[in-house]
Amino acid sequence: MVVFPGAKINIGLRIVEKRPDGYHNIETFFYPVALADALEFVVRKDSRRSDTLTVTGVMEEGDPEDNLVMKAVKLMRRSFDFPFLRIHLHKSIPVGAGLGGGSSDAAGMLKALNRYFSFGLNFEELRSFAGRLGSDAPFFIDNTPSFAEGVGNILSEFPLDLSPWHITLLYPDLNISTAGAYAGCHPDPGGESLRQLLSLPLTEWRERVVNDFEPGIISRYPRIAHLKDALYEAGAIYASLSGSGSSVYGIFSKPPELPREVSQYLLKTAGEMQ
Repeated sequence: MVVFPGAKINIGLRIVEKRPDGYHNIETFFYPVALADALEFVVRKDSRRSDTLTVTGVMEEGDPEDNLVMKAVKLMRRSFDFPFLRIHLHKSIPVGAGLGGGSSDAAGMLKALNRYFSFGLNFEELRSFAGRLGSDAPFFIDNTPSFAEGVGNILSEFPLDLSPWHITLLYPDLNISTAGAYAGCHPDPGGESLRQLLSLPLTEWRERVVNDFEPGIISRYPRIAHLKDALYEAGAIYASLSGSGSSVYGIFSKPPELPREVSQYLLKTAGEMQ
């Protein structure tokens, strides 16, 4: 079976407070974009009694057992009995880019197993499983535009449609850890509600819809600031860092013409969400 777990961008991200458990409550808007990994599994025909994972594409070296895809399989095995698998994950969504690739892969695996083996889990039950793998993983079960609160796991509908616009996504070849990003942030329970800000015309977002991770990350990685400025110079109506990662995106009225030194970082140009 083959599935294509998609990416998301964050439009605005407010770090509201640090929780007693050490995590942070946030406000953000998850928006899916047309960039995806490829995830395939087949039932093992040999005598090996274990699951195996092979990873190719834009992926750093690591132990496959630590991959969220394998953790998703192990999680499902606690509740269901199914054959051992050979799994191949081809990465197009970079790691540490703020695009949710790992969480999306995990959610994609949960959905694929549920469908292939007819476990009968509904979306709410799948989201419950996904929440044990990552704070933003439940979003990728539905993969529809959602306002997110809590640690990113409390999702609700929000009437924001970006389909008339053109989204250009840049990746500066930097892997930023979530823990590192939070180390440089300062929660702010005050300020304007992100819901209210996103209700403004897109032309008013530039100075008001902010990502609280941006100042700390840009201070350490000037290349990101350069790319964001370049998007505005190319005519972006709004540009921002995505999530706690390193990718930046611009929202344009039409496909932009980027200078050569910027276009080398072009990851994906998406006219519509998936």
